[in-house]
Amino acid sequence: MKMDEIRQLTLDEIRIRFEDAQKEMENLRFLHSTHQLDNPMRLRLLRKDIARLKTVLKENEIGQS
Repeated sequence: MKMDEIRQLTLDEIRIRFEDAQKEMENLRFLHSTHQLDNPMRLRLLRKDIARLKTVLKENEIGQS
């Protein structure tokens, strides 16, 4: 997911995607620890998506203050 795509979403949609991404990360970490993860690059991509979502949420928080 690109920053432009994230910035076009509403705050509620961003929060929902952030929560979903965290849940998915938890599941992928579990699969990775049990050696059942097919695509380990998915962890890296998801971690970067979470960082992007957090960045946009923080930008909105600072902008509203």
